Amino acid sequence: MEFFFPEDNLVRAVPEETHIQTLNAEAYPDGRRVRVNIDITPFQKRPHIEVTLNDGEGEEVASTSFVEPMSWKLEFTMHIRGEIRNPYTLNAKLYYPDDGPSDEPRSITFEVNPPVETAE
Repeated sequence: MEFFFPEDNLVRAVPEETHIQTLNAEAYPDGRRVRVNIDITPFQKRPHIEVTLNDGEGEEVASTSFVEPMSWKLEFTMHIRGEIRNPYTLNAKLYYPDDGPSDEPRSITFEVNPPVETAE
């Protein structure tokens, strides 16, 4: 019996051709968290990725690092520290630590709505 693995049909890129294809951020309704999606070119060698979130005053409010991720589709949640100060900027950088090729950093800007207070 043969099994079909869709990943087996992918062309995997060498480090010089590995890039961040898409970078998306969506604030949760609570105004304290952000869902982040990053799609990377399918790769032969696993890269490193640094992600930072800065508020409207340029202060870093969250950061994370991925060391050799297993997948080229990453989805994760970042928690916002401090008061809400729009607009927020999400920065992502893909690189290889052995002085290999580095992709151009990607950035997106978005707004976070303050949570709606409910009367009880």
